[in-house]
Parts: sequence; structure tokens; C-alpha cells
Amino acid sequence: MATAGFIYPDHAAEDDYPLAERLLGDGVRLPVAHIYGTDLHAVAELLDLGSPARLAEGAGLLAEHQPDAVVWACTSGSFVYGWDGAAEQVAGLAEAAGGLPASSTSFAFVRAAAALGLRRVAVAASYPDDVASLFVEFLAKGGVDVVSMSAADIDTAAEVGHLAPEAVADLVVSRDHPDAEALLVPDTAMRTLGLIDDLERRLGKPVLTANQVTVWEGLRLAGASRPVPGLGALFSARGV
Repeated sequence: MATAGFIYPDHAAEDDYPLAERLLGDGVRLPVAHIYGTDLHAVAELLDLGSPARLAEGAGLLAEHQPDAVVWACTSGSFVYGWDGAAEQVAGLAEAAGGLPASSTSFAFVRAAAALGLRRVAVAASYPDDVASLFVEFLAKGGVDVVSMSAADIDTAAEVGHLAPEAVADLVVSRDHPDAEALLVPDTAMRTLGLIDDLERRLGKPVLTANQVTVWEGLRLAGASRPVPGLGALFSARGV
């Protein structure tokens, strides 16, 4: 049994993780531990949300599940630190988890893009523009060129979590760009796993979403990567 554990901020779209666990089938567990802070999409609040003390708390909550790897399941609460700061954040998380392999959603996006050979992407962000711009900078550090970025200017994760599936699909599809090889959707507060296959059919290109790449990264670190129907190109043989 492989276990990838996830530290998730507050409550919004964490039901994407049991959905992924069901799609993955036997032999994989995806426990989620919640930490709490403000859900505001603002730099100062996001820096606090991803602080060493909060992530250490999450690692402690996951310990009872005996995970093989841990992932900070928050994009904005990792890229807001910048590339080097996010790397230090992950190193601290690994230490707090007793030396387990660790990562975050921001690094998961970069590694997922590399796995699919993607270099030019569009970003459909739910955040305000100043926060979304920091994600673009982070991707650039990882060798991913953002040819188009749109920010929906939604202030809180709770608001994102309440978006209806149709609203999520419309937000994503309307932000595509003809020069992009894929579309990235960076908020773990947005329910997307049940929509990915349909979005990829509509756009004719890979769609990488925050909870999708986070699960993929956790499985990769836990040594449990596998092709899975229903989770998009990333979980095809090409992506794993």
C-alpha cells in the first residue's frame, strides 16, 4: 500500500482527493490533513498560511497515516515565497515529516509540465492579478513560458470552492490561448478533477489543474505513479 499525504488549507475542494483515490483504485491511499488560517488571496496572508509552523502542524497530523511522501497542497501558499523560498519551504516540510520526500503544488506544476514536454502555457488563475503574476514568475524560473495569463480576481478560497462546475469550466475554457501547448489552473480551492477529461476534449490540449498535479506529485514521490483513465493527459502513459 502506497500512501501520499496532503496538507490542505482550510476547506474548499478537498473532495477532489477522495475522488482521485477512487479513480486510482486499490493499493493507494491519499489522506488529507487540514491546517487553518485566512483564505484570503493576498501576499501577506499567504506567507503566513505557508509558514514553517503551520506546515509542521500539518505534517504532525499526517503522521498517524504513515505516509510515504507529503505534499503541501496549496499553490499560492508556495509560489508566493518565490522559487528559492518555496524550495526552503519544502525542505522544512520534509524535515518536519521525519525526512520523508516532500513537495508543494507549485513545484508539482513545473514537474508535470516537464513530464509532458510542455514549454508554453496559458494560465487561468482565480486569484487577483498581483498574486497570479507571482505564479507566472515561478513558472518562468522552472523553464515554463506563460504566453497568456488571466486573473479572475476572486478574493478568497471559499468563493472559489463554491463555484459551480459550469462556472469552473467556463472560466477555464475562456482563458485558453492559441499559442499555448496546455492550460494551467492553479488553485487547489477549485474542484476540477471531475472536469479534466471534458476540458481537454473541448480545448484539444492538456489541462493541468492544482489538485490533479498535487496528487500526481504525491504519487511520484511515493513511488506509486500509474496511468489512470479520467484524470487527463498527465495521468496517461505519456505523463507517468
